Amino acid sequence: MSALLDVKDLRGGYGRVEVLHGVSLQVHAGEIVALLGSNGAGKTTLNAIVCGLVPASGGRVTFDGADLTNRHYRDIVQAGLIQVPEGRRIFPNLSVRENLELGAFARARERRASNMERVFTIFPRLAERPLQKAGTMSGGEQQMLAIGRGLMAEPRLLILDEPSLGLSPLLVETLFALIQRLHADDGLSVLLVEQNVGQSLAIAQRAVVLENGSPRFAGTPAELLASSELKRAYLGL
Repeated sequence: MSALLDVKDLRGGYGRVEVLHGVSLQVHAGEIVALLGSNGAGKTTLNAIVCGLVPASGGRVTFDGADLTNRHYRDIVQAGLIQVPEGRRIFPNLSVRENLELGAFARARERRASNMERVFTIFPRLAERPLQKAGTMSGGEQQMLAIGRGLMAEPRLLILDEPSLGLSPLLVETLFALIQRLHADDGLSVLLVEQNVGQSLAIAQRAVVLENGSPRFAGTPAELLASSELKRAYLGL
């Protein structure tokens, strides 16, 4: 079965500094894949290249059979590959509703109203405060808004970059339960980039571990957890 997202031998970085050294990974339709690794391993750089924000110097990014390598980020969004970036990056001076509307700017604009109702159903806290300025919300509420904004574009694959960063343990549990529910109810494909190893492996079907911009492991969570060397060296378990 062909992969929905197929990254092959991807290389790239910033200026003359190459961060990724031939990374390959796949995400199939209806699958959660956890992308793991320590700070500086290249996870966020990989996301940026896949989403068209940083150019690739080598390799290929294919999405649903179409070559998206170094395509404009608008083309990538229109294809249904949507990223919820690290740090949320909501627009603090805009309202909840305005932030959500921007999520449908390049894709699914004609279904903006129905998709917003769906987001409000998923996140009742957002439904209670559509006119509130996003910058006045708590960190957990801002993360709900960032994910809701991504869902407004009807993603075929959602990249979540460090979604639990800065959240309390209780909110982290709630967040991972939500990701699992979206996957179960809607068949949403997810590339989950996280440092919360335990929670990520609990909901993922497969995992990829990066080390210094190179792939160190790709397989099932059970295979990863069966290796004491990998658990100790790369996962801190």
